[in-house]
Formats: sequence, structure tokens, C-alpha cells
Amino acid sequence: MTAETQALLQRDCPGRALLDHITGKWGVLVLTSLTEGPLRFHQLRARIEGVSDKMLTQTLRTFASDGLVERTVLPTAPPSVLYELTDLGAEAARELEPFLRWVRATASAAMAVAAS
Repeated sequence: MTAETQALLQRDCPGRALLDHITGKWGVLVLTSLTEGPLRFHQLRARIEGVSDKMLTQTLRTFASDGLVERTVLPTAPPSVLYELTDLGAEAARELEPFLRWVRATASAAMAVAAS
């Protein structure tokens, strides 16, 4: 185990909060959804089946605070808001892609084992 990984196991590691934000129930899905470019709130909600307005709002606010997502208010009537990945958010999404490939490739087998 690397020293960086060992540090994440410590309660006071600052990286642990970011890890929690990204790997929360909706975090990975929000990051993945924004990889193709900016989206408005309702577009994100439609893309991520099952997410509530409350949870999507909370996740986007957290990611904006973490510097992973940029929120841009467009000067329209009524105002429109676009969400897009920052460079840091795009890097996080790229790093998640191998893990997501593994999840997609093994989900059926894992579910079959769980059902038996």
C-alpha cells in the first residue's frame, strides 16, 4: 500500500472529504454526466435517472465548493444555469473511467453471486 493510500485511511486526512464527495451515491454519476460538456440542471436530472432535485442540487453545490464543477448563470429571462467540469473535475472523471469500465464489465457476475 502506498503512503498516499495509507494517508486516506487516517481520520484527519483532507483527501478523505474529497473522496467522500466523489464516491457518494450521486457523485460519480454527476461527474460522468458532465464529461461530454456543460449541461443545465434539468438536463442533468434527466440524464441521471433516479436522482432527486435535492440530491442533485446538493451534489452540484459540493462539487462547486470543491472546485470540480463550475456554475455559470446565463443572462437570460428567466436566468439559465450551466454546470460544467473544471480542469480538476475533468481529471477526476478521467481517473474514474477505468473503474467505471470494470463496474460495467463485472456487474452481472457480481449480481449473480449476490443472488445465490
